[in-house]
Amino acid sequence: MELVVALVIGALTASGVYLILRARTFPVVVGLTLLSYGVNLFLFSSGRLATGQQPVIGTAVSYSDPLPQALVLTAIVIGFAMTAFVVVLSLRNLADNEGDHVDGKQPYKSPAPEKEEEVTGK
Repeated sequence: MELVVALVIGALTASGVYLILRARTFPVVVGLTLLSYGVNLFLFSSGRLATGQQPVIGTAVSYSDPLPQALVLTAIVIGFAMTAFVVVLSLRNLADNEGDHVDGKQPYKSPAPEKEEEVTGK
């Protein structure tokens, strides 16, 4: 089970970093979301992966750590606010620059070939 969780955390993190490095805003937003999912899963798995354990000290012999669960809940709220902010920021960038590139510059487009009529003057 731990190997599967570790592979999922690695896949989410790698996909998130790859998408963050793209030049368009929508993949950056999706990449930030995937990266936050990977971090949330990492925080949650740091509290030991076990089923059927009590969350409170003293009620059973073994217990699960409630701190990672609280950190994940906080990270979910912060991640949602960050995603909403980045979406609004990307929409503002789209409105201001008439494009969705992160740096605001459109890629170089080769000029369209001129029609024969314009070249010859006929």
